[in-house]
Amino acid sequence: MKILIIEDDAHILSFLERGLQEEGYLVESSSEGEEGVYLATIYPYDVILLDWMLPGKSGIEVLQYLRAKGVTIPVLMLTARGETADKVEGLRKGADDYLAKPFAYAELLARVEALYRRSLTGGDNRITLSGITIDLDAKRVIRGEETITLTSKEYALLLFLLKHRNAIVSVAMIEEQLWSAGTPVQSNVVQATMYHLRKKIGKGVIQSFRRLGYRIGDAQ
Repeated sequence: MKILIIEDDAHILSFLERGLQEEGYLVESSSEGEEGVYLATIYPYDVILLDWMLPGKSGIEVLQYLRAKGVTIPVLMLTARGETADKVEGLRKGADDYLAKPFAYAELLARVEALYRRSLTGGDNRITLSGITIDLDAKRVIRGEETITLTSKEYALLLFLLKHRNAIVSVAMIEEQLWSAGTPVQSNVVQATMYHLRKKIGKGVIQSFRRLGYRIGDAQ
């Protein structure tokens, strides 16, 4: 999962970055609304954590701008404004969920993962595809009674393909999603990761299209 955090409190931002990275997620961040808008409109993210009170462009203004531009990335609003009217305003302006500060990290993580799961499957926590089952809660891939051991990058690649199932995704799209912007990436790292993933789950699950990319089939 690739997450964008837009939060101007340095302590909270650092805390969230460390926690989510320890979970194996790719995290990018901004402390300003304008920069957050820029990042959210040019890079693909799975979830955005958006603070309400930001310098310059507020969180609500960021949210409204993104939705007006057709950006549908799930947004979890973070704010000290805990009144019901504020929650209603945030949700009506396009937020997918709302968490008042101070919050428990475990609850934030559960909400982030629920938003991502909803974007992948509509809310189901298990996906069955071509003889394998992906348990999104346990982060396990199972074939029959066997658990298939994947690296964090292989698992992230599998979920990215599932998010775009039945569509061909290019090497460039995969590279952009699985590695941070500006991070040097070896020329064959995507192909190598894909090779190992297909070897573990079965080459028939993921189709390869020469010079175009890869596609995973329908989930059952």
